Amino acid sequence: MTVEKLKTKINKLKKEKNAVIMAHNYQIPDIQDISDHQGGSLQLAKLSKDVKNNLIVFCGVRFMAESIKILAPKKKILIPEPEAGCPMADMITREDMKKIRKDYPEYSIVAYVNTSAEVKAEADICCTSANAIDIVKNYPNDKIYFVPDKNLGGWVKKNVPEKEIKIWQGFCSVHNNISMYDFEEGKKNHPDACTLIHPEAPMDVLKKSDEVLSTGQMVDFVGKTDKQDFLIGTEKGLIYRLKTLYPDKNFYKLGRYFICRNMKKNTLKKLYISLKKDKYELNLDTEIRDKAYRAINNMFKY
Repeated sequence: MTVEKLKTKINKLKKEKNAVIMAHNYQIPDIQDISDHQGGSLQLAKLSKDVKNNLIVFCGVRFMAESIKILAPKKKILIPEPEAGCPMADMITREDMKKIRKDYPEYSIVAYVNTSAEVKAEADICCTSANAIDIVKNYPNDKIYFVPDKNLGGWVKKNVPEKEIKIWQGFCSVHNNISMYDFEEGKKNHPDACTLIHPEAPMDVLKKSDEVLSTGQMVDFVGKTDKQDFLIGTEKGLIYRLKTLYPDKNFYKLGRYFICRNMKKNTLKKLYISLKKDKYELNLDTEIRDKAYRAINNMFKY
């Protein structure tokens, strides 16, 4: 079946089932093009509460779909590829969280949203890459245990030196590979371009960057600035989205393209099958969902 035929069938099914398709910024171009909403994980999760459709097909990785289910529990959530996981999210478990709580009872645990629902359920509060610094800075405890990303945690610690911060040693296998060699190659090829780097990258690269931003912040920044040329230090999919949103501006890879293989497991064919056969529905244990909701909801207070 051709790409165009698949898209026609998907659009037909979407109307018949009153479904909405959501795609993370890192999805392949064909899925971004056919989706109704594109964005960062929490941005889409918050949006899921407001859409009128009761069926959401989410193209991303599992923890992101879980966040949607946490915030919109009455809606049916389908994930086209159930094996699309996140290695960083898998680097910490619920048991690890309980051990942190036992070993560091005086610390408040801040969990990055790039974690499983079970891990969120054991946290005091969640954060995103966009608001992590503000959350840690304003949370009413001077002792913080940040999980699971060591690079984002290190960036937070650098920007909130007044607090005692311990950091779990997890990492994003994509962003952690961004090196100074990539940075220097990018600047050599495009010396006047503004560098936008995701805070999951290593500290030496972050310190050299013009802007350290989440994917959503990158989209907003590019739309507001007068700058025309950008080096993008995050997953390749965002470059496609930025080019789509701002065709009059120029976006370049930072040395090389960085690709999340799990994100790319979602395909048009899998999306079509998921929508046609109601595969694969994501459900969460009620107790886990309620506890995870508390941690996420606490974030909205700051």
